[in-house]
Amino acid sequence: MTEHAPATGQAFGVAVIGYSFMGRAHSNAWRNVGAFYPDVPGVRMQTLVGRDGAAVTAAAAELGWADAATDWREVIERDDIDIVDVCTPGHLHAEVALAALAAGKHVLVEKPLANTVADCERLVAAAAADGAGRVMLGHNYRRVPALALARDLIAQGRIGEVRQVRLAYLQDWLADAEAPMTWRLRKETAGSGVLGDLGSHAVDQLHFLLGEPVSAVRGELRTFVTERPGEGDDGALEQVTVDDAAWATLHTPSGVVASLEVSRMATGRKNSLMIEVYGTAGSIRFDLERLNELEVCEVGDGPAQGSTRVLVTEADQPYVGAWWPPGHIVGWDSTFTSQAADFLRAIGTGAQIHPSFADGLAVQRVLAAIETSSAGGGIPVDVAP
Repeated sequence: MTEHAPATGQAFGVAVIGYSFMGRAHSNAWRNVGAFYPDVPGVRMQTLVGRDGAAVTAAAAELGWADAATDWREVIERDDIDIVDVCTPGHLHAEVALAALAAGKHVLVEKPLANTVADCERLVAAAAADGAGRVMLGHNYRRVPALALARDLIAQGRIGEVRQVRLAYLQDWLADAEAPMTWRLRKETAGSGVLGDLGSHAVDQLHFLLGEPVSAVRGELRTFVTERPGEGDDGALEQVTVDDAAWATLHTPSGVVASLEVSRMATGRKNSLMIEVYGTAGSIRFDLERLNELEVCEVGDGPAQGSTRVLVTEADQPYVGAWWPPGHIVGWDSTFTSQAADFLRAIGTGAQIHPSFADGLAVQRVLAAIETSSAGGGIPVDVAP
């Protein structure tokens, strides 16, 4: 067997670690990737891993996995597993991914890469080691056709030199003060709150769209509801140890200034990632709640200048050709399938993969700088290169 080739047959054996929200989304992608991207290497949905034996066995049957397991350490050592897809809470990402790389597997890690800069640095070093498999970070919004098109338009200079960007990722699932505790509200498991959960997406999009990093930040974090009902039968309140909302001003080396707002307390906003990019010759606007649309303004002569609504459903636009006839929209779930296809294609061809673990480290450094700025009362903080 050649290094990192499929262990059995011609298909890569996949194990997904975690079977809840992200585990289901990734399972759907592995199940469908060959149907929509027949050019990529084949996969076998081999093993779904979770802590609860009965629950993970039921999930594996529902989602199409060949078997289920509760010991991820044993699974990543198996010869029938070639790709390890990490969909656990963030505090486990580094441990699982490092072990999988040490076992010679290809590794996909759902964002954020890890909860700390130090763990991200360890993962970047491990991925660069001789003999390591291919790695990829799961920022699925890079595979939204409209956002991929926006990146292309910016790179082509269609809106001129970018001056400023507005980023807002807003949800409301914690707006109710009686909403119960989850692992996402505990620092030891989540690392941070909405900053790491939604802010990581927004910062990655800034890096993706502009093609340059963030060099300095000012930030503020806020926890509006400091106690929530615990998971016990007595209903005792438990301390919330992460942020509910965050704000920041971000600067890039070229002089772009970006405003960032993220919240899980924005009443009425279900999953709204809004991005506005303003340049010297035009602008671009996107809202995830209208995922197939891109609003583009290009400055010109005449009295009827303004924004154009572009429906991003044409076969020659990014990722769209793999899906439906023109005019038929794609969905949030499709981005994970396209992500899996890009990963498989890169494994098969040796092409460069983005977002890489280094991209994840760059995002985590920005998030850490925002936390440092907030702790210091909004002081400006440089981001480590």
